[in-house]
Amino acid sequence: MKQKNITSVADFFIVGFSDLPQMQVPLFVLFSIVYLLAFVGNLLIMATIFSSSHLHIPMYFFLTNLSFLDISYTSVIFPKMLSNFFLKNRHISFAECLLQMYFFLLMVSTELFLLTVMAYDRYVAICRPLHYMTIMTKSMCFQLVSGSWAVSSMVPLAHTILMSKLTFCEPHRLNHFFCDVTALLEISCSSTHMIETTTYILGLPLLLLAFFLIITSSTNIVLSIIKIQSKGGRYKAFSTCASHLTVVILFFGSLGITYARPASTYSMKGNKVMSLVYIVVSPLFNPIVYGLRNTDFKNALQKKKHSS
Repeated sequence: MKQKNITSVADFFIVGFSDLPQMQVPLFVLFSIVYLLAFVGNLLIMATIFSSSHLHIPMYFFLTNLSFLDISYTSVIFPKMLSNFFLKNRHISFAECLLQMYFFLLMVSTELFLLTVMAYDRYVAICRPLHYMTIMTKSMCFQLVSGSWAVSSMVPLAHTILMSKLTFCEPHRLNHFFCDVTALLEISCSSTHMIETTTYILGLPLLLLAFFLIITSSTNIVLSIIKIQSKGGRYKAFSTCASHLTVVILFFGSLGITYARPASTYSMKGNKVMSLVYIVVSPLFNPIVYGLRNTDFKNALQKKKHSS
């Protein structure tokens, strides 16, 4: 039952994983390792691409941006989350909470569209190889990335403005490990109909459009792969497509389960688990899928090792 509502909020108490007191140290160690590996792995991807001239092609330009996004949105969440394992005062100010929510949603939304752009890039490379360099020019690549940022800013901005106008129930306990939209709506004493409607009008169509474009690109890629005569060529093309689809299914699936469902079906425990998929698994998984399994990238990494 919701308690007393107020007109202004000073701060929230982040519950995090405090319901597992015996797991505080193990979880802190686990998440610290994951954050460090994700940070170093994505930083390694960026550094290798920047320093290797033969990797200055569209695919690796998009991969650099993906690694930057992974570092950015994990850094929005992890430092505060890790510090809360040992702090008795797990409070976060209302303004800081809204900022964390905004930047997290912005970067996650941008990654969603960047994955779509990467699917289109692979479609052009495999299905229209003779026209690849004329289609995927530097100008086009820059427009696709900047467009991803621009389109992705709409939903987070709308959510942040609407959220700032809500009132919240005491004792302002946020049952999550960061300022997630669903957790904030859970403790709101105001009507959340407008925010939920905004999600369905802006967020859900964009999510479905991006997923449709990726599936369309992937289907065309598979059809083109079947026509490739070389067994090695088929394997390389299929491997690239399968890796990208794995990342997409993990990322889109966890986002869809978390946000694109009726509020009546929310389970904060379930939302925490799903949040860990796109906050922990994706940033850790992406460098392995797109970098360390890529022959060109591994060769560039080996050259850097030998030269140093």
